[in-house]
Amino acid sequence: MTPVLAAVITVGALIGAGWCLVMLTLRGPKGQKVLLGALALLELVMLAQTVLGIAKVTGIHRHISSVTFVGYLLGWLLILPAAAWWSLAERSRWGVGILLLACLVVPVLVVRINQIWSGYGA
Repeated sequence: MTPVLAAVITVGALIGAGWCLVMLTLRGPKGQKVLLGALALLELVMLAQTVLGIAKVTGIHRHISSVTFVGYLLGWLLILPAAAWWSLAERSRWGVGILLLACLVVPVLVVRINQIWSGYGA
């Protein structure tokens, strides 16, 4: 994994989670469209990390589980779009709660993908 992109993804997801928490305390999805736009940018960074990660795993000769690594890289691309779709369908304040949970899952997946890339989490 590219450490700079991993850090950007982690910080972006945590900022998104904080934004969701503020929106939850304000009791409503006000500003949800702007948040979804910011999460779309985060998704683009995640896509770039996925492309770079798949390119790196094909060119290395280290002993890591390539299938698991690529599976995580492809799977994490589904989290934010699914949460965004669900939150738009749920127009109450809990739609923002769904985005909050998705934003908290992304940094956990960054740690897990880094573990697999380091060879610790086969």
